[in-house]
Amino acid sequence: MKDLTTDEFNKIRDYIKANYGISLSNEKKTLVHSRLRSTIQELGMTTFSEYFDYIVKDKSGEALTRFVNKITTNHTFFMRETEHFDYFRNVALPYVEEKYSSQKDLRLWCAACSSGEESVTLQIIAQEFFQGKNWNTQILATDISANVLDKAVAGIYSNEALKAFPGDWSGKYFSKVDAQFSKVNPEIQKQIVYRRLNLMDAFPFKKTFQIIFCRNVMIYFDSATREQVVKKFYNVMEPGGYLFIGHSESISNSGTGFQYIKPAVYRK
Repeated sequence: MKDLTTDEFNKIRDYIKANYGISLSNEKKTLVHSRLRSTIQELGMTTFSEYFDYIVKDKSGEALTRFVNKITTNHTFFMRETEHFDYFRNVALPYVEEKYSSQKDLRLWCAACSSGEESVTLQIIAQEFFQGKNWNTQILATDISANVLDKAVAGIYSNEALKAFPGDWSGKYFSKVDAQFSKVNPEIQKQIVYRRLNLMDAFPFKKTFQIIFCRNVMIYFDSATREQVVKKFYNVMEPGGYLFIGHSESISNSGTGFQYIKPAVYRK
């Protein structure tokens, strides 16, 4: 098959930016080529233009879903940026408990949840914090990639990955599948609602959130797109609510309305 031309790369890059907010620099041309090549060959095509026309014209949406799965980067692990989980437990949840004591309803959105490590960790912390207090701790977890959402719904992780957890969490909240893998226990998994969502789309929420985690995804957005998404977060958040982003990311205080609290933690 033919190599990815500059014009073809520009067409793919513009499409990704317009529809998913992801900015691909010219240095990503080789990455795009390597990620899409096997799919193009499998389909019996010889050029990237042919493949691009195919995904745009496909009415089923399956080709586009596969394309997005190939292009997007999904890298995460348990207890990533641990200080956020400490702040969530020690500051954000006590605030929610006090302010919403009459409702007893935790409204937390884990955006860009990838394969579920972050959402599982948040649910474990929430259940431990609200144990015996009769609170609803069900949380929403979304991602753009159908592949990683399938993994999150399955809830199966390597035993090696679980070593990142403190204390007896792995034994308490996971059941061994075999010598290599364990599965999230039902009492945790059933309290996480996984849905596919593109952050570029209108948010379909009827209720506002007290806490939003959106970490290590906006690094792929340019500043204008990042500000647009953060404003949308602001609009679906309760006054006083907390926004957690990745430590390699930053947002504008004046442009979005959020107040800086500490590195990668903001408040409405």
